[in-house]
Formats: sequence, C-alpha cells, structure tokens
Amino acid sequence: MKRVGIIMGSDSDLPVVEKAVTTLKEYGVPCTVHVYSAHRTPHEAASFAVNARKDGYGALICAAGMAAHLAGAIAANTTLPVIGIPIRAKALEGVDALLSTVMMPPGIPVATVGIDGAQNAAILAAEIISVGDEALAERLQAARDKKAASILEKDAEISAKYSSDAE
Repeated sequence: MKRVGIIMGSDSDLPVVEKAVTTLKEYGVPCTVHVYSAHRTPHEAASFAVNARKDGYGALICAAGMAAHLAGAIAANTTLPVIGIPIRAKALEGVDALLSTVMMPPGIPVATVGIDGAQNAAILAAEIISVGDEALAERLQAARDKKAASILEKDAEISAKYSSDAE
C-alpha cells in the first residue's frame, strides 16, 4: 500500500495534524510525519517532495498557518496529489492560511480542505490511495455507511420526539 506523507510547517501545528494521523491509522493507511518549513527549511522540504514518489508515497498532506506556503512549495516539487490543511492562527483565524493554500497558480494544484480540516485531509488522501487498493476502498465505504446509519438513527429519534401530525 502507498503511504501518506504529512508535513507541517511548525510543531505548533501538531494538535491539528494528530487528527490526520489518527484518521489514517483508523483506515490502516501508513503515514510518516515531518516538520519542514517552506521558508525556514526550503531545501529539506523540496528534497522530501522530489523524492516522495520513489519513496513510496501516494499522497501528501501539508499543514501550515498564516502565509501557508508549504503546500504550494511541496506541490511545486512533485506530481503527487498534495492536500493542504490551512491552520487557524490568531490574527486572521486561519482565513489567511486558507487563501494562501487555495490560490495556487495554474499547473500546480493543491486540494484544500477547510481550516483545521485534518480529518477530511486524511480521508481524501485515503480515497486517493484507494483507487489502487480495493480493501481500503471497502473500509472507506463501510465508514460512510456507518455514519449514514448513525444520522438516520438520530433522525428517527428526533422526528419521533418533536414531530406532530395535526390533522
């Protein structure tokens, strides 16, 4: 199975990134986690991205706040799918990171999830890898089915408690 590389721009992003790691583990997807900054360790970040395909990665997740150039810097150095997680920061509540992550130039795409959306980033990475892994695709579908059943159960409870049929 291909693995997912998770790169964060700072160790302060770890509380968000841990949700991606946990989600990937739940689906049995192997991952590695690194701290590389687009600005402070650009050579290490680029080297990781350049070598990621031959090192067995199938997708990369990049988490960064504020200027949030990490996902774009990684995407510039690989043709693997890159998923950006904009991290909430104090000044602009993550909107700055969201805009920095989503606004890539033509030819260098970065899929972007919502602010602090680590779980969705992990699920998207797993879905990408599942294109070549039927067992993973089945685990993903089973999780969706379980969530749907939970919602329908809640619907039945709330509907029974609050609905009235006035005739």
